[in-house]
Order: sequence, then C-alpha cells, then structure tokens
Amino acid sequence: MKVSGLYIYPIKSLKGIALQEVEVMEKGFRYDRRWMLVNEQNGHITQRTHPHLSQIGISLTAESIIASHRDMPDLKIPITLENGRNIQVTVWNDSVEALEAPQSISEWFSKIAGEPCKLVFMPEDGSRPVNPDRAINGENVSFADAYPYLIIGQSSLDDLNSRLEEKLPMNRFRPNIVVEESKPYEEDHWEDIQIGGLKFHVTHPCKRCVFTTIDQDTGKKAAEPLKTLATYRREGKDVIFGVNTLALETGTIKLGDEVSMN
Repeated sequence: MKVSGLYIYPIKSLKGIALQEVEVMEKGFRYDRRWMLVNEQNGHITQRTHPHLSQIGISLTAESIIASHRDMPDLKIPITLENGRNIQVTVWNDSVEALEAPQSISEWFSKIAGEPCKLVFMPEDGSRPVNPDRAINGENVSFADAYPYLIIGQSSLDDLNSRLEEKLPMNRFRPNIVVEESKPYEEDHWEDIQIGGLKFHVTHPCKRCVFTTIDQDTGKKAAEPLKTLATYRREGKDVIFGVNTLALETGTIKLGDEVSMN
C-alpha cells in the first residue's frame, strides 16, 4: 500500500491544498486547520451551516495564505500569527484559546459569510486534547473536528462510487491522507500502522455528516453520499467513512511512501 494523496486545510472548513510532501506534527500536518472562522459568540463556523464557504479558494506561499473569491479581491493572511487579541472560542464542546486576526481580515470573511465573523488562530503551543479514551500519549488536535488526521483508502471511495449514479471526488470527505492498493474499507480495521517509516495509530472510523453532501465546486447540497452510505456503512445511528488517526511520531511523509502494519 502507498500514499496517493496528502491534503491540508489551512482554514477550517475552507478548501484544501494537495501537497507532494508534508510535515507530520502532533496536532496534525503543519498548517492544517490552525485557522478557523467564528461567529459573534465565538463559536466555530463551517460549511454545515454556511455551504457557500466552499467557494473560497486557498493557496499557500512561503509566508502567507492567499484566500480568493470571485466577488472579492484576494486576501493575504499570515501563515502563523504571532500577536493578536487572545479570546476563548468553541469547537463543538471544546473551549480553546485563540488569537484574533486583524479586523480587516475578518471583515473580508464577514462579507462572504453574510454575517459578522472573526478569523482566529491556534498557536502551536495551544492546548486542545483529543478524547482521553482514544489518546495514546495525551495528544492534542488543531481546529479539526476531533482528531489530527483522517485517512481514507482510495478503494473505499471507488466502491462507494460504484454504487452512486454520479461519482464523487475525494474532496467531499476531506482526508489528510489517501492510501491506494488497500481493500475497500480495510482501514476500518487498522490499528498501529507506519507511513513512510513514521508510526500512526488509527483510533476508530469517522462519523460522517451533511458536510459530505456539499459540492465543493458549487456549494450546493444534495442527498448523496449519505443516502447511499446509510444503506451499508452504518455503525449504530452513525454513518462512517474513513478513519480518525493519531501521529505517534513526527517527521515528514510524501506521496508514494509505503503504508504498512506495525
């Protein structure tokens, strides 16, 4: 088995970036979901309630994140924020310290979101522990939903697409790592694995939500893939696809790296 895709999402719930090589860190890949949009109550904003956020493009330079939208001039955001007002924000049930971006940056996103919002940053020394029942070494996570990494087998998507009238791209599921040459849904049963020689631990399958029904090119919602996944990929009341994962070592991985069981 080999790595066939590597992705980061610098701003939570906005478009991802495909990489050839990436640095593995405890909280997630470097630059992955260190930024997030929050509302006036400092609660996280995602495509679940604001699907039009899918229309914001994201790219990286050596020092900046470039956000783009058809109705706005491009916006330059620092990759990391050294100074800013310290505020408490919420991600699901977690309360997290974050630094607030300059007002001019937040105003750009407010115009697209259609309501006042703020862009906030999580420093590398910030703390947001993963579920202690799933942790191995007391790991922390960025602004990702709950775990630092999401792995999906390409064959799992291929199997799903064989059941759909219209095939869907991998970006519906927002993986960090895509693995080829595995059997469909084989990742459900992985525990300790190595990727490019680095150790990872698969905690459990990922529960999927309405986010997967949003076309990342148009921002429109539809019934699929949840309608079909619910017919054969249920775990209790939940629909599952892909697996949540922890990094037990830091370093660098790249496309083509071997994936093996420990």
